[in-house]
Amino acid sequence: MELTSMQTLLVHELRDLYDAENQLVMALPKMAEAATNLDLKEAFRTHLQETTNQIARLNRVFQALGIPPNGTRCEAMEGLIAEGEKIVRVPGDPDVKDAALIAAAQRVEHYEISAYGSARAHAKLLEFDDAADLLKDSLTEESKADEKLNKIAEGGLFTSGVNQEATKTW
Repeated sequence: MELTSMQTLLVHELRDLYDAENQLVMALPKMAEAATNLDLKEAFRTHLQETTNQIARLNRVFQALGIPPNGTRCEAMEGLIAEGEKIVRVPGDPDVKDAALIAAAQRVEHYEISAYGSARAHAKLLEFDDAADLLKDSLTEESKADEKLNKIAEGGLFTSGVNQEATKTW
């Protein structure tokens, strides 16, 4: 890889995202299976569908830019998923494991928010408006997924969250 222009940087970012999302498609079902909280299970399943849609959206970006849709190995996502898989495998209290799964998933979301935000900014700078709009759609979904995970972790006005439930096993 050479970074010789903003265009080559954007292509690198898109390929990184493409691989990251494809890795996540493989990991989310395992996280959903490991979760015991029903809202958390559903959040993982919903995000799996969103991730599939985000891959399709990235394919449209690649097509609009006239470049082949393929990925460059995203080592960051690989590491984040490896951390999540350790949580899936380790024995422990179900509520505490759910809290750990949420934390691992939020690290993934924060990476994706950063990656989509940067790629969108670069697409806008290069006046690839259609690509920027598509990337913004994925950025918005990632932000909403993070907010949903926060709500499941922290609870609401009338419900305790996963984190509160996990403190009962101290």
